[in-house]
Amino acid sequence: MPSVFDHPLISERYFFPRPDAPSDLTEVKVEGATLACRLTVRDPDALTLVFFHGNGEVIADYVPDFEEMLLQLGVNVMFAEYRGYGASTGRPELARMLDDVTDIVAATGTPPEKLVAFGRSVGSIYAIELINRFPNAAGLILESGIADPLERVLLRATPEELGVTASELDAEAERCLNHRAKLERYSGPALILHAHGDELVHRSHAERNHEWLGGEQKRLLIFTRGGHNSVLALNTAEYLDAVADFLEALPS
Repeated sequence: MPSVFDHPLISERYFFPRPDAPSDLTEVKVEGATLACRLTVRDPDALTLVFFHGNGEVIADYVPDFEEMLLQLGVNVMFAEYRGYGASTGRPELARMLDDVTDIVAATGTPPEKLVAFGRSVGSIYAIELINRFPNAAGLILESGIADPLERVLLRATPEELGVTASELDAEAERCLNHRAKLERYSGPALILHAHGDELVHRSHAERNHEWLGGEQKRLLIFTRGGHNSVLALNTAEYLDAVADFLEALPS
């Protein structure tokens, strides 16, 4: 049975796909669509970072500059693309795309214990799903991440517009979008990055995600400069140093 979070109204109001796409794409077949991802492998023995971008972005925004920054840290990189974004087919569906994570992981050709999930903004939903489905993943990085996806959905649509009651929507969020439960079950290393002045996703989301993490090796870094869409640009050195330190501490 389809999830209410795949309602067309959520797809239209919550996601902002664009057709821009880089070259050298990696096709990932998922149920009912093909995702235009991008996998770059420099060292087959290295960790692979799986990056899920924000909802107003496409992977073309990160290639080649951010991709090269990450590659310089000694990891391989898989940029995951969403349904309907870039050169991907289909339409964005919040809950259905949780299942796409399994196929994206398979497309890396890397065992889960050598994967690092990295989610920015709405991409945190799918990075958290990766460690939920693959709890032996090497690590988790969240930047400008979301603690409660239901909070975000309710900014765009009401239960009445979606044809359900508030309690029914709550129950479905509990079933598939419960970040607290997913993070509490994950015992691996984690890094949480957020801007103090994030005007779209309040820093309390980062604080909650950090608190909920089940592992002991976790770090919360709140940047004093920047906002939701400028945190990397205004904190590039500190941001990359934090990611580098995190990756270096992981078993390779």
